[in-house]
Amino acid sequence: MPFVTIDGQPLHYIDQGTGPAVLLAGSYLWDQTMWAPQIAALSQQYRVIALDLWGHGESGSLPEGTQSLDDIARQALALLDHLHIDRVTLVGLSVGGMWGVRLALSVPQRINGLVLMDTYVGIEPEPTRQYYFSLFKQIEDSGVISPQLLDIVVPIFFRPGIDPQSALYQDFRAKLAALPPERLRESIVPMGRITFGRDDVLPRLGELDAEATLVMCGDQDKPRPPSETIEMAELIGCPYALVPEAGHISNLENPAFVTEVLLAFLAERN
Repeated sequence: MPFVTIDGQPLHYIDQGTGPAVLLAGSYLWDQTMWAPQIAALSQQYRVIALDLWGHGESGSLPEGTQSLDDIARQALALLDHLHIDRVTLVGLSVGGMWGVRLALSVPQRINGLVLMDTYVGIEPEPTRQYYFSLFKQIEDSGVISPQLLDIVVPIFFRPGIDPQSALYQDFRAKLAALPPERLRESIVPMGRITFGRDDVLPRLGELDAEATLVMCGDQDKPRPPSETIEMAELIGCPYALVPEAGHISNLENPAFVTEVLLAFLAERN
């Protein structure tokens, strides 16, 4: 498994296929395996890179001094430099889109295309932010995501009609339940506070290349509803797509639809 040391910590990533580069940046609380359907399809024609966020998957702890999504974007750029990738199409879902926008704004010459999925780059609405921060405090204090908290957290990521006995749902729940206390306290909780305490970059969306940008989200995404996707698409001046029968992790709830949209977007950009 390939790793690169960035800011003193090992960042884990996968690098599969050849061709124009695509960087897949996933959701908080998920690792790069969430992209399995897209990696399988896209790597037939493209060089696909997918990274594990700090404290997630096989990556090391959140590096000391990492305080904002701008830091996460800078660290991702260090990965691209390490891989000698000059230009990349970035597909960012949830927090991946939040720091992905910051990367695109800081080094537009490195971005070939940008897909923002199930994400929002405005500030978190205050009631939601306070609610999430209260959950982080509970996790920090106990060192575990309790069954009661799992009942709250896990459904956030899926459409309301999902079968809670499905493998997708149960596997995610089991992964969260198994997170060790030190990882939760040193990486997961601080990363959550960085994510939901983010600053507002909505005013800068007009700087993005509208012709090279697409916004999309699950039509039943609860934490990042379609209204936010439409708002961002209008500010950018780019198209948007709603993923049918999908919640927050839309690429896994409707993988065929998402993969088709991504392949069409990539074909236009390359």
